[in-house]
Amino acid sequence: MALWHDLSMPSASVYVSEWVDRPAREVYDYVRDPRHLVHWAHGLGDGVVEVDGKWFMPTPEGQVQVEFAAENPFGVLDHDVTTPSGEVVHVPMRVIPDSRGCEVVFTVRSLPGMTDAELARDAGLVATDLATLKSVLEG
Repeated sequence: MALWHDLSMPSASVYVSEWVDRPAREVYDYVRDPRHLVHWAHGLGDGVVEVDGKWFMPTPEGQVQVEFAAENPFGVLDHDVTTPSGEVVHVPMRVIPDSRGCEVVFTVRSLPGMTDAELARDAGLVATDLATLKSVLEG
């Protein structure tokens, strides 16, 4: 797992990555299916449902909607999360192929009013999620 934090950017970001010893396309296809999120993403409950092509899932804060970028050959897994309050959070994510497997890179962005400690906590949660993803896919 690697972390990189650049506070000089207008919106602070932390890049969290995990190497997965599986083909990039396999990882991409698995992650892109919202039904799999409950197996590796922290804080999501069972009960993922699709309604009119939109995916909804329970969280401790209430139901969220997750919408992934259109399927593409570049490993882009960006997704928008609509929170119970209606706020839309854009989440950049990539699967980067390599001859031996792939790297999954997740960008954690600082939200308005977020402290550095909160950003670091969120990055730590994402690192745990990606480690779980690795375990699920390699196990």
